[in-house]
Amino acid sequence: MKPNLTDRPWLLHAGIILIFTIMSFAYFFPVLEGKKLNAHDTKVFVGSSKEIQDYRNESGKEPLWTNSMFGGMPAFLISAKFPGNLIKHIDNLLKVFKTPVAALFLAFVGFYILLLLFKVKPWLALAGALAYGFTSYLFVSLSAGHNTKVYAMAYMAPVIGSVVYAFRTNALRGSALFALFLSLQIMANHIQITYYTFIILLVFGIYELTDTVKSKSYSPFLKSVAMLFAGAVIAVGVNFGTLYTTWEYAQESTRGKSDLAKASTKEEMGLDKEYITQWSYGIGETMTLLIPDFKGGASASFDKDSETVRALRKNNMAQASTQLYRYWGKQPSTSGPVYFGAIILFLFIFGLIIIEGRERWWILTAVLLSLFLSWGKNFMPLTSVFIDFFPGYDRFRAVSMTLVIAGVCVPLMAVLALKEITEGSVPLRKALKALSIAAGITGGLSFLFFLFPGLAGSFLRPDELTIPDSYSWLKDAMVADRKMMLRTDAIRAALLIAAGAVTLWFYLKGRLKAIPLIIILGLLFLVDQIPVDARYLNGSNFESTRIAENALAPTTADKAILQDNSEFRVLNLTVSTFNDASTSYYHNSVGGYSGAKLKRYQELIETRLSEEINSLISLLQNATSVDEADRVLAQSNALNMLNTKYIIISPDAAPLTNVHALGNVWLVEKALTVENADAELEAVKTVDPAMVAVADRRFAGIVSLTESAAASADAIYLSSYKPNLLTYESSLAADRIAVFSEIYYPHGWKAFVDGKPAEHFRTDYVLRGMVVPAGKHTVTFKFEPQSYKTGNRVSLASSLILILFLAWAGFSTAISSRRNG
Repeated sequence: MKPNLTDRPWLLHAGIILIFTIMSFAYFFPVLEGKKLNAHDTKVFVGSSKEIQDYRNESGKEPLWTNSMFGGMPAFLISAKFPGNLIKHIDNLLKVFKTPVAALFLAFVGFYILLLLFKVKPWLALAGALAYGFTSYLFVSLSAGHNTKVYAMAYMAPVIGSVVYAFRTNALRGSALFALFLSLQIMANHIQITYYTFIILLVFGIYELTDTVKSKSYSPFLKSVAMLFAGAVIAVGVNFGTLYTTWEYAQESTRGKSDLAKASTKEEMGLDKEYITQWSYGIGETMTLLIPDFKGGASASFDKDSETVRALRKNNMAQASTQLYRYWGKQPSTSGPVYFGAIILFLFIFGLIIIEGRERWWILTAVLLSLFLSWGKNFMPLTSVFIDFFPGYDRFRAVSMTLVIAGVCVPLMAVLALKEITEGSVPLRKALKALSIAAGITGGLSFLFFLFPGLAGSFLRPDELTIPDSYSWLKDAMVADRKMMLRTDAIRAALLIAAGAVTLWFYLKGRLKAIPLIIILGLLFLVDQIPVDARYLNGSNFESTRIAENALAPTTADKAILQDNSEFRVLNLTVSTFNDASTSYYHNSVGGYSGAKLKRYQELIETRLSEEINSLISLLQNATSVDEADRVLAQSNALNMLNTKYIIISPDAAPLTNVHALGNVWLVEKALTVENADAELEAVKTVDPAMVAVADRRFAGIVSLTESAAASADAIYLSSYKPNLLTYESSLAADRIAVFSEIYYPHGWKAFVDGKPAEHFRTDYVLRGMVVPAGKHTVTFKFEPQSYKTGNRVSLASSLILILFLAWAGFSTAISSRRNG
């Protein structure tokens, strides 16, 4: 006898989970061949985390600090494990398929759970989950290696669903699920996405409160709020280790306050408005939600058969094709558009018409807010309100990312519309009228742009408008290509909407049953969205393990440097020094890649390092002898005090050796105390760091020695190196001032002399200094941040509480089912 899926819902859910698994592996089929996704940020992680991973594998412990990037920085935002977080084991289990398969799988499952919590039937929830999972932004993000963002997006849906379930169905079960899913989302470590999730919940909560006030049913509302608040506290507690250490680090990072007086005219905390809104979606660019190539798609070169490339060949300028891009929107660049699916957008409009009450209004409000905020500098009145008055909003850049809010709410409304129709909750006349209006708006708009593409604008970027008239042939070719892209996608959208509308019309007329309706629409979702996703992430984005390993193979320059077993830093001039982490795979780098480097180091880059590096590059381009480079290096105070011993000028040649690098530690003759941070930073340029240690006056009490007479036998050197434990040996005739070529960080680095605590101070704006006593001594620096210890304890306690909370909710559900059964 065949099992009845209605009697055994778990079997139906298991089957649907299997479909999600198959679909995830089918799209990312290259992983079955052992290939890996070739993504920029993924490679950045490999390079930046190498020292951390090596130490972890060798010692079984967390270093919490790495010297591989930017002279040294905490490992919390790169790779750090918090053993107190027991829920991490659940997260690891859910990601068993590994990225990118696990990311798509969790997007499917997360939205499926959301729809089930909205009481959508499983087969319809399956179709809706596929539509959400194949939203283009997920694939665009994966292609760039923004893995943490994608996982956080996957957990958005169940977090929202849990809150709605807590208010509408059961406060205990909803709050327990909320605590679990919010824990997992925070664990994904993309706070910006979590912030946007709470914007959705805030909008929902306002409408829920308004309805409560109208009905005066305060008790259930307050009970749900209280339990959800408890769930949020637990979720934060589970991730307290990560959050606490990140918060502590943020105070010293580019997100924190500067000590420089010149920064006082800007916001004391957070990022600059211009920086925050740099990636703002154009108002007209919003049409990509319906027509993906409305603005040309991604910032990729034109196809080889395009009018542009043919025109360039004809004019003997084929090489210029790599400098011209299809995208012509207002963003500096983009990996691809945000596209929800033409049919999904049609069903969203359909849902806005047929669904009444608070569901319609809170979802519409969230979607509109998402669109307006994504416009950023193109709609500054609203953006400024959020930057100035919403706590934490000024810590995030790329406001276009707010479209993830609409990315959840638009398909949610679309599926809820189908739910209403298939449950017979909408009068036929109203449904048919809504169908014609929704199809007319979305399909009609698509067809209009097919007929009159010039309505979209000039088809040229602002910088392309300045191309001389003598190159009008080039502008004409680019315009022709971009028009064709828009028209192709516009007619495609119109036809897909027509197919979806006809299918729905057949159902409303009784000529099609619910299950065939769902199957046909589900297939249309896939036909609509998968080809668009494949434009930005497909088999060509994968590479074999052999190629991936070859990309990490040491170059001739690397091999030469690796012969030196001492500790030093490397400047790589063959890559973008401060936007590339490949150097960190083998060496401790002066540069690196991070969205949140230490603010003081960033200020050193802006005022000294960039200038010294540019001077060196300029000289190397014209130098006729090594002596010329040597003279420039002798004056490069910042590079020398960072112990930059080797400069890579070609991967296929031996590196340039900098004999002026000051080493891991050196003794100076004088300590100079200056008035403020500005004077301290200026001194890096004007004062010889080999002779003088410059400290801010706030350290005057620690710098007890201002003169330090040299003795020929005095010595201090690094005897043992670990990223979180540095050991030095000293032999001095008298007390001396030592400068250590290590980045000063006040939260966790502790100094010891012969095992006894000792004070150290910040010198030369970013380094560490110490008055070392006379005689033979062992000086050690240990990185032992209290925030990590405290965070782990709180995470462990909160994890246990969450487990008990889930058990309580499960037990309560079992008792309730038994009573009802």
